Amino acid sequence: MISGARDRIGAAATRARAGLMLAVQAGLAAGLAWYVAHDLIGRPVPFFAPVAAVITLGSSVGQRMRRTAELVLGVAVGIGLGDGLVILLGTGPWQIGVMVLFAVLVATTVGGGAPLIVQSASSAVLVATLTTSTGQPWTRFFDALVGGGIGLAVMTVLLPINPLSVVRRAADPALRAFTAGLHEAALGLSDGDPDVIQAALTRLRSAEGTFAAFRTAIDAARENVAFAPARWRARGALAQYVEGAPQLTYALRNVRVMIRRAQVALNDRERVPEMLPASVRHLGDAVELLRMEWSRGVEPVATRERALRAAAESGRAYGTGVGYSGGVVVAQIRTSVADLLRATGVEYAEATRQVRAAVGWQARPLGARRRTARARPVPPPSAPPEPDAG
Repeated sequence: MISGARDRIGAAATRARAGLMLAVQAGLAAGLAWYVAHDLIGRPVPFFAPVAAVITLGSSVGQRMRRTAELVLGVAVGIGLGDGLVILLGTGPWQIGVMVLFAVLVATTVGGGAPLIVQSASSAVLVATLTTSTGQPWTRFFDALVGGGIGLAVMTVLLPINPLSVVRRAADPALRAFTAGLHEAALGLSDGDPDVIQAALTRLRSAEGTFAAFRTAIDAARENVAFAPARWRARGALAQYVEGAPQLTYALRNVRVMIRRAQVALNDRERVPEMLPASVRHLGDAVELLRMEWSRGVEPVATRERALRAAAESGRAYGTGVGYSGGVVVAQIRTSVADLLRATGVEYAEATRQVRAAVGWQARPLGARRRTARARPVPPPSAPPEPDAG
């Protein structure tokens, strides 16, 4: 119980550290937005300025420019409709309902996303309930424009986040979940336990969420680096993540196919050579090494070595004789190794060559490989062709 409480406290502290920069950005933007609109421009009650600044910073990372445009448009729609309908209908519960109905309808008609729809509706409500005069609605729109601009200035010039820290923070749980799923699958294969294999598959399905967060963080980092001069020097270290993330997504998909087929192999009581779970375990080690080497910003040499060792072990397993599903598992391991090599910066053709060399196929033509596979004393019902290592 004490350990669980410590874990929860530690997780809460991690979340607090992750949200500290956003909190500081939002506080600074709100204060500056009010100061600029009230003290410098002379607006008496620039309510929408700090609100717009905070909403701009709270928009989904990686899409703040588009979300800010939607925010300003949403404020314009909401204020315009609110002022117009207050003149025509007055104020009251049913009038507010009509205002929101029209605001949402207009926002959806123009194809706006959730920020535009929500901001249109909330702006209409605020105009109807918090203002006593409907004169000069453009001033409230101007407040929102000032706030949105201040928010963008804070996040790109005055206090930009560190894009590398954001990406590393998102990549860490994704790669840890990937590693854990592969290690669990290796254990299930070694023990011949389909239930453990299923647990590994479930773990990797859940990892899709962490990989989605990883991709979102990369989008945010690209945006931040593009618009924040203070973060331009992070481009080099960030390139490893940006270029490697798509290949890791391919590897995750191929590994999930591999694990599903491994479960079929166990259910069908196919022979599983001891090198096969070793190969899967080495693949998991390679993913963990990639996480560590990316975090340190070094060339992922150890990752490549361990990934090729996984390919070599899969070749040994195939050579001793596997069933049909076992052959598919081997093929998917090799393809996943190629994906992982490409995630480390190896070009497609070179990754394919290295995988073939690790398996021992570099000097053998494709036809010879197939004839050898058919001549093995324990052949699969239909020997799989050489996998596409890309």
